[in-house]
Amino acid sequence: MTRREAAPGGTLVLDSEGLAKAVRRDREVTTWLALARADDLRVVTSAATLVEVMHPRINRPALEWTLSRLVVEPVADAVARHAAALLAENGLHGHKYAIDAMVAATALAAQGPVSVLTSDPEDLIVLCGGRATVIAI
Repeated sequence: MTRREAAPGGTLVLDSEGLAKAVRRDREVTTWLALARADDLRVVTSAATLVEVMHPRINRPALEWTLSRLVVEPVADAVARHAAALLAENGLHGHKYAIDAMVAATALAAQGPVSVLTSDPEDLIVLCGGRATVIAI
């Protein structure tokens, strides 16, 4: 039996807390990011998460450095429509779950396998419907 080489690929998605912890260089998230780089995973966040993490007290240079090391995926029409469909499929309202739905739609549009680092695993598990691995941080 011969050993198969691991195929690089896949995506690690950060929600707002994942991104905020990356900015603060949280040990757990830093470890996940190092593993993602070692496994040649794309690390992404939704442009919608920037709205949640940008506030007057955030360390802007640290935020900009962190953003330079990942991909900020836009919330294009297709992503917004998919997010709305995910909300409808799960009986959720956009007023409360809009950004989670955009993160889920971003994850589901990414190259698999996909993992999502989140502080809100219950909602993302529902929204991703088993099509992404949701990891609580």
